[in-house]
Amino acid sequence: MSAVITPNAIDEVFEKLKRTGETALIPFLTMGDPDLETSVALVQAAEEAGAHMIELGVPYSDPLADGPVIQRASERALRSRISLTDCIEVASKARSRGVKMPFIIFTYYNPALQLGLERFFGLLKENGFSGAIIPDLPMEEDEEPRRLAERAGIHLIPLVAPTSEARVERIASRATGFVYCVSSLGVTGVRTTFHEGIDSFLAAVRKASRVPICVGFGISSREQAERFSGVCDGVIVGSAIVRKVEETLPQLESAEASEKEAGIAAVRNFIAGLKPQRTV
Repeated sequence: MSAVITPNAIDEVFEKLKRTGETALIPFLTMGDPDLETSVALVQAAEEAGAHMIELGVPYSDPLADGPVIQRASERALRSRISLTDCIEVASKARSRGVKMPFIIFTYYNPALQLGLERFFGLLKENGFSGAIIPDLPMEEDEEPRRLAERAGIHLIPLVAPTSEARVERIASRATGFVYCVSSLGVTGVRTTFHEGIDSFLAAVRKASRVPICVGFGISSREQAERFSGVCDGVIVGSAIVRKVEETLPQLESAEASEKEAGIAAVRNFIAGLKPQRTV
């Protein structure tokens, strides 16, 4: 008897958005900032704000690709000893509260390796994840993670940058889920300008890829999201949202339920304000 292949939720969302002429809005949140219960509430808020899928960021002590905003969020979460398994469990807790959108784990390679790759991808499957992004895992060393991800029905989503040059076609052509296109050189962070060759870079990735392409690293406003919506399938917003969480920490950490809800509402409204308008 042949195995039943369950459609990946990321693929289904992109197919739906293609029919409606929408660009995917993909927020990033650092799990455990300020605590796991609030992270679950913020995931709910993101979906209510119109997010189509979400990256759950695992706090890490040496986040090479992350700028100061996400570094500070990781430091706050790590003070509470937030682990990779804690972050994975946020997804199932959010599911139990009715969240439907696909989950993507964003983690550096060492935490997954320490947990054990088989257990890592097994837990992702058990907790309802659809994708994984491991920014420091080079294509040349991804054979085992790719095999385990495929077996678990998880898309191992690659990052590709303007500096990837000759590797762009190789990375994009074997991608599943979507290709994460890095819009700027350096680490994550809010920006007003992007790499000067960004449009030709995205065109090259589009030509090489069989799956959707999404743009991240620096997008922080609806105007920027709409600037890219005509040339990509999704926009990823991280630092700007994590900074909004940081700004509302006094409310999010308040013992008063009304204050906490006001903080969550502020993040929800910010995410809603990022959503690109339909292209058709």
